[in-house]
Amino acid sequence: MFKISAEHCRELCLDDCLCQAFSYRLTGTGVCYTKSALFNGYKSLAFPGSIYIKLPASLPASEPTILNGSNAICGSGEPTILVGSPSMYDTVGKRVKWVYLYSFGLAIGVIEIFFIFSGWWFLFRRHGVSAALEDGYLGISSPFRKFSYAELKKATKNFKTELGRGCSGAVYKGVLADERVVAVKRLGDVPQGEEEFRAEMSTIGQINHMNLVRMWGFCSERRQRLLVYEYVENLSLDKHLFTSTFLEWKERFKVALGTAKGLAYLHHECLEWVIHCDVKPENILLDSEFESKIADFGLAKLSQRGGSGSEFSMIRGTKGYMAPEWALNLPITAKVDVYSYGVVILEMIKGIRLSNWVVEETEEQEAELTKFVRIVKTKIQCGEDSWIEDILDPRLEGQFSRNQAAILVEIGLSCIDDDRNKRPTMDSVVQALQECQDELVTYTPNNL
Repeated sequence: MFKISAEHCRELCLDDCLCQAFSYRLTGTGVCYTKSALFNGYKSLAFPGSIYIKLPASLPASEPTILNGSNAICGSGEPTILVGSPSMYDTVGKRVKWVYLYSFGLAIGVIEIFFIFSGWWFLFRRHGVSAALEDGYLGISSPFRKFSYAELKKATKNFKTELGRGCSGAVYKGVLADERVVAVKRLGDVPQGEEEFRAEMSTIGQINHMNLVRMWGFCSERRQRLLVYEYVENLSLDKHLFTSTFLEWKERFKVALGTAKGLAYLHHECLEWVIHCDVKPENILLDSEFESKIADFGLAKLSQRGGSGSEFSMIRGTKGYMAPEWALNLPITAKVDVYSYGVVILEMIKGIRLSNWVVEETEEQEAELTKFVRIVKTKIQCGEDSWIEDILDPRLEGQFSRNQAAILVEIGLSCIDDDRNKRPTMDSVVQALQECQDELVTYTPNNL
């Protein structure tokens, strides 16, 4: 192999504008490697040669020590110049390859972050992150249409016509852009408003029955929570029991049977058990044919079959229709709805509020319901023949089915038993009412 002097190797690097340094090894033979790229300044103690870096002429530099007194050519013949080392170029190639891979991965990551950020900004720019996440979840998981607050405000003419009001909010009549008449329930700005909203959404979204009111959509914007229901022509049962526009016997029995069917569906036929927790005349709506539709599932409780299903964080319902277990802090089951149904049935029989308390001289006296039950049981035990006529709503003027009335009274009394284990189930109530639903209404004069 030919040899080359260190001075000649230096001149080769100086004459090459691409050369940044050269390596000269003197291990028996003089070997020169010019370098066009430098990656670090690491110096290995085991490296047999020296590296000389090309510097600008303006910078002072010491003379290469390897060249001092070493101008002789180590060997004879024409020099052979080894420009670059194969191992060096292999290392450079590998490093360049990884640089390209890292650069490509970084570019892909930047593009993904850009699209994700753009999507989040577009989705959340109006309502903030938490509100948009909630709305997005509800929009995906719910089969209902999402209305804007502006739409419902326009449909209700700025919430002009109020249909009813309860502890969870007020209900207004509205007309949508497609001319559908709706009932819009506006939940009040109360701590449990959000909880009730989610409960109604999750509950009504899983049920479908002719005796349950249908929900068409919802609105969730900032602090506004609204539910859009089908409009039921004859409004709620209380407006036909406790006013001058009372129901005839045929309609009363029809309402009693329809309400029982709706509750039986909730308790026994749903994929999830549903406890309404607030059965009362205000939550029983009547359509044009006086078919009953149970409304307002804001207090409903879903519980898995086989689970405990009895954990409630607070007392729910309406005073006078609430089962004793609420006050006794007992586990809550579907029997609380059976109790409330019994109170409603007895109110339909009597035609007045039995759930009201009688207050006299600022002292709470015997409840109207307790008084009514005591009188009825006394008349039955005494064997009075006209006990049914004595307790029925006098506005019926004797136009009723005596057998149906007796069965309704019997069901009502059993439903409000203090021992919940003695209360019937709603499917057994439906069966009992269906067995006598075809009986004709006869005239039975009242014994005054």
